[in-house]
Amino acid sequence: MTTSMLCRAVLCFLLLGGVSFAEEQSTSAPDDDAELAKKLQNPVADLISVPFQSNFEWGAGPHSRGFKYTLNVQPVVPISISEDWNVLSRTIMPIIYQAEVVPDSTQSGLGDTTESLFLSPKAPGPGGIIWGVGPIILLPTSTEDFLGAQKWGLGPTAVLLRQHRGWTYGILANQLWSIGGTHATETVNSTFLQPFLNYTFKTHTTVGIVSESTDDWTGSKWTIPLIAPVSQILKIAGQPISLQVGPKLYVEGPTSAPDWGIRFALVLLFPR
Repeated sequence: MTTSMLCRAVLCFLLLGGVSFAEEQSTSAPDDDAELAKKLQNPVADLISVPFQSNFEWGAGPHSRGFKYTLNVQPVVPISISEDWNVLSRTIMPIIYQAEVVPDSTQSGLGDTTESLFLSPKAPGPGGIIWGVGPIILLPTSTEDFLGAQKWGLGPTAVLLRQHRGWTYGILANQLWSIGGTHATETVNSTFLQPFLNYTFKTHTTVGIVSESTDDWTGSKWTIPLIAPVSQILKIAGQPISLQVGPKLYVEGPTSAPDWGIRFALVLLFPR
């Protein structure tokens, strides 16, 4: 896919989203949409969502000629376990295509799946603090070499955030260690940090900046992309969804890390 084709796709994406949003303004309930927009920025909100997150990345591989496409399917399901507590399941299953990331080769298929479980109070704590904590599990679901670590992994994960007057800011973090799998690949010892800062307007449009940084302790190297997403809540045939688009720039990383990319996301929302 060429850059010009991507630009046309972005334009169509935004135009279609804007038309659908305008058509729904007169019939949708603003308070309901505002609440959806707020919950969508909270990783442990009481909201079932199914994001389909497309990531197009260029400049990957040792010679900076590689292209990588990753579709992350990320169902998020809160489970009520008492009057005051939820357990939230967050699954990330990547579907990957890459060319020249590994020189003179192409790979496609499933990557490794991660499953996070957050124990979180239903009501914010003192000062409006929202938090969740639990385990993260790495599942060796990759279908081809170079698409995953081929290891089982386990570790802790946590999220901490605050929402105030349209602002949402906080951090999600996890640490993974391999606990089994093939001996042909390196052990997994990685830290993931996702600080985020978002602002939601009264039009239910959200702008923000986020980093999804990984520290590979085995290779002693940080990979730090910066992403500036813009998202919009709207409805199609009565189904609430969120559309998102944003550039991605890698400010730090090993030689094989991409240089830049674009993220698109479609999120299906199922309010309770």
